[in-house]
Amino acid sequence: MPFLSADSLAYLVESAVSAQCSRFGRAAHAQIVKTLDNPLPSFIYDHLVNMYSKLDLPNSAHLVLSLTPNRSVVTWTSLIAGSVQNGRFISALFHFSSMRRDSIQPNDFTFPCAFKASGSLRSPLAGKQLHALAVKAGQIADVFVGCSAFDMYSKTGLTNEARKMFDEMPERNIATRNAYLSNSVLEGRYEDALTAFIVFRHEGWEPNSITFCAFLNSCAGASNLRLGRQLHGFVLQSGFEADVSVANGLIDFYGKCHQVGCSEIIFSGISKPNNVSWCSMVASYVQNDEVEKACMLFLRARKEGIEPTDFMVSSVASACAGLSGLEVGRGVHALAVKACVEGNIFVGSALVDMYGKCGNIEDADRAFDEMPEKNLITWNAMIGAYAHQGQADMAVALFNKMTNASLGVAPNYVTFVCVLSACSRDGSVNVGMEIFESMRGRYGIEPGAEHYACVVDMLGRAGMVEQAYQFIKKMPIRPTVSVWGALLGACKMFAKPELAKIAADNLFELDPLDSGNQVLLSNMFAAAGRWEEATLVRKEMNDVGIKKGAGCSWITAGNAVHLFQAKDTSHERNSEIQTMLAELRRKMKAAGYIPDTKFALFDLEEEEKVMEVWYHSEKIALAFGLLVIPPGVPIRITKNLRICGDCHSAIKFISGIVGREIIVRDKNRFHRFRDNQCSCKDYW
Repeated sequence: MPFLSADSLAYLVESAVSAQCSRFGRAAHAQIVKTLDNPLPSFIYDHLVNMYSKLDLPNSAHLVLSLTPNRSVVTWTSLIAGSVQNGRFISALFHFSSMRRDSIQPNDFTFPCAFKASGSLRSPLAGKQLHALAVKAGQIADVFVGCSAFDMYSKTGLTNEARKMFDEMPERNIATRNAYLSNSVLEGRYEDALTAFIVFRHEGWEPNSITFCAFLNSCAGASNLRLGRQLHGFVLQSGFEADVSVANGLIDFYGKCHQVGCSEIIFSGISKPNNVSWCSMVASYVQNDEVEKACMLFLRARKEGIEPTDFMVSSVASACAGLSGLEVGRGVHALAVKACVEGNIFVGSALVDMYGKCGNIEDADRAFDEMPEKNLITWNAMIGAYAHQGQADMAVALFNKMTNASLGVAPNYVTFVCVLSACSRDGSVNVGMEIFESMRGRYGIEPGAEHYACVVDMLGRAGMVEQAYQFIKKMPIRPTVSVWGALLGACKMFAKPELAKIAADNLFELDPLDSGNQVLLSNMFAAAGRWEEATLVRKEMNDVGIKKGAGCSWITAGNAVHLFQAKDTSHERNSEIQTMLAELRRKMKAAGYIPDTKFALFDLEEEEKVMEVWYHSEKIALAFGLLVIPPGVPIRITKNLRICGDCHSAIKFISGIVGREIIVRDKNRFHRFRDNQCSCKDYW
């Protein structure tokens, strides 16, 4: 290599930083040692410290620093900035202290790095000390130092100090205003952020892409669709519609405001969508229960060569949970391992939730145990997984472990919904009531409508229907649809038509267009043989224009979802399905199975009732599953309604006859059938 000047060698070192290539950087360092005489020019030492620090090679950076004969504020600031850039915040503050001991005064570049380190560590004490030093050094009036101090106070939760800092700043630039908006959003002060934006505009301030994104986040947080749409118009007027970060913010905003169609339009208009664009669109689909579209878009992103990030993987895992798509979910898990993001706390929590909602409690347990770090969302996901299986003992044990003093994880609103649901599905009334009472007394959490609904459901399932009704009458809040719905379900289960009528009347008043509650009341009358009343309820539904949603069951096989309705004969393999059903019926009859015709919901002859219940959708789906799912592999069926008593009894028989594990996810929970038994122990 021909002789290079010191300036050229410094340029090579900076090129290594730009290329994020440590090998190139070390080669440049070797060339410096080979070419230049000691002592090296001071600016070369500064460049080397900066390179090693920015490339996250702290030992090498510190070694070069120790060999620097005349360390300056630039040398130390390079080390501190690189530490902050790579998330080494404690090291950054340690280096700041060492710089002070070296009698080097920090400058307007050093202080912002130090403030960022203390803010990221949520250390107000260190931040206040830095603020005092900045005042003493006369640096606090600098716009960048002041902005960093304001940001630090905001991130450490000292809202009053942050506001005071903002008000006292002699000069505010766009970064200061963006920091104000962004921190207001992070703290949940959405209305404050919206007001501040309007005030800033009145002051003649022109926003940039960061401003637009912060404002869109505040509109989404405040569910202010009207104001967000106005900003969208301003974005178009300002010429920022082509900015991909602003477009990503619009996708996210419309998704959170349940305008997923608008999100799709924005996404399709981006000429070169980046990773965040794909992630935002996938998340928008998931937030709006368009889980199938989310999975399809994820597959499209993979074909486009988009690398999966932790955010995208966690979003798609949530979509798989909504679909009960276990096989797709396992593929996502494999992709997370391949991308080295399975250890991410959000990905891990999403995987636990996905396996739990797909009924695979063993894999949920394994994913939970393998997580290096757990947060409240992780614990809630695992407790929820046990709740779906009706395993109250495991859910309560995990709840107790979570709240143990050694772990110190405080439960939240969602935690109690999960654990009370588990108690409800297992009949653990005493334990459930004890946990419910502890909400306010021990944890200071005011019970909400979901918790009251869980208690009503728990009492009702245990046959304590009158007590459940009395509990509703004593509620300090107005009973919701879920509360009266839980009572109506219990009335159907234990044949309490009078109470059922009260529950149904309240439900009709709260949600007159919901067909489910009216159908439940009609079915209860039909099961009791009160056909005139059942017919009257159906007639009232027709008179007001309420239509019953069709019950259906589906099963995944051969990379396709196969959906069936009651008496369905439309499937291409219908003849084989009918043959399988006939064979099963013959074997079940020989084994002692007697159809429960009270689940026939029409006034028919007995033989017609037998045929009516035999062709329910879950039985047809099961017959198809026996044809296409290989022996030894569990058959997984999903049903959009609660499984009826006859189907539950029939599938128990079938599991013993065919020697297969059959898992049915209905509207309320999972049922695992094996050897003539169900995991719910006939309590559902």
